[in-house]
Amino acid sequence: MEKKTVLSAIQPTGDMHYGNYFGAVKNWVELQKKYTCFFGVVDYHAMTMPYSPKKLRENTWDFIINLLAVGVEPNNLFIQSLVPEHAELCWIFNCFTSYGQLTRMTQFKDKSQQAGGEDGFISAGLLDYPVLQAADILIYRADYVPVGKDQEQHLELTRNIAQRFNNQVGKEYFVLPESLYTETPKIASPADPNRKMSKSLGEKHYINVFGEENRVRKQVKSAVTDTGDTPEGEMSAGVANLFELLKAAESMQAYNSLMGDYESGALKYVDLKEAVADALAGLSNQFREKRQELNGNKKEVKNMVKASSEQIRKRAQETVRDVKELCGLINVKY
Repeated sequence: MEKKTVLSAIQPTGDMHYGNYFGAVKNWVELQKKYTCFFGVVDYHAMTMPYSPKKLRENTWDFIINLLAVGVEPNNLFIQSLVPEHAELCWIFNCFTSYGQLTRMTQFKDKSQQAGGEDGFISAGLLDYPVLQAADILIYRADYVPVGKDQEQHLELTRNIAQRFNNQVGKEYFVLPESLYTETPKIASPADPNRKMSKSLGEKHYINVFGEENRVRKQVKSAVTDTGDTPEGEMSAGVANLFELLKAAESMQAYNSLMGDYESGALKYVDLKEAVADALAGLSNQFREKRQELNGNKKEVKNMVKASSEQIRKRAQETVRDVKELCGLINVKY
């Protein structure tokens, strides 16, 4: 029986923090054991917000190495800009997408406020990136897309575009991709547990997956526990976040023991933080060692991922060839 296909992608942000890892990348490592997977580092998407061209290129390769270091298989990886068919299919899909739909996207409203800056410049790419995201998914004819609640609207748009395309050309060419819900914890900032872990908030707000052990332990030790606004009888956001980290790190013996202490009213925050620090530091040490090995063979790694991108591109080329034929465009043989 042929394996189902999964597509997932992430923007190159340079450093990988535990919010990225537990929220998405750890899931990739598990999914590749069961499905045919296409995992993209989407550098085109990273251009929609203000950015440095030099930093983008550096971040892309750094993130590739980070993904390999935590267990993503190289043959499943591609860099979006090495598969230009994504952009070509995006243009075609623009002609099957309503302008009104794009202006109603929640993330566009949120990100346009961040992108405006002093000159108020908001790129057309920021408005249009959900269409590029649809192209990312449909170009590989993915059956499933791992999504969180904040991405459901984008997947629904993808399905709408696919359905409109199928209706227009009179053929059920694209399978409508389905959400793949897996347990992907939302990891909060150690400095402000009411906000997501994020690099953009500053160094106190994220824990680097490849951080030095002393740094990781210090950040966990200084993590906020009580914020003073927790209703009586409920676990505070800070304590809940520490338990979430412990569970995500699969340190279940410590998790169960400390949760028992919490339920009996005997929990000591210092014990909880020590257990979390042990779990994260153990992972970081392991990942950092693997990354060091990969960085020592950077040229070989780059060539390997360029080759995997070229191999994955063949599937994208096949889709674009079919789509152009169905749309009545002048086609070329790849």
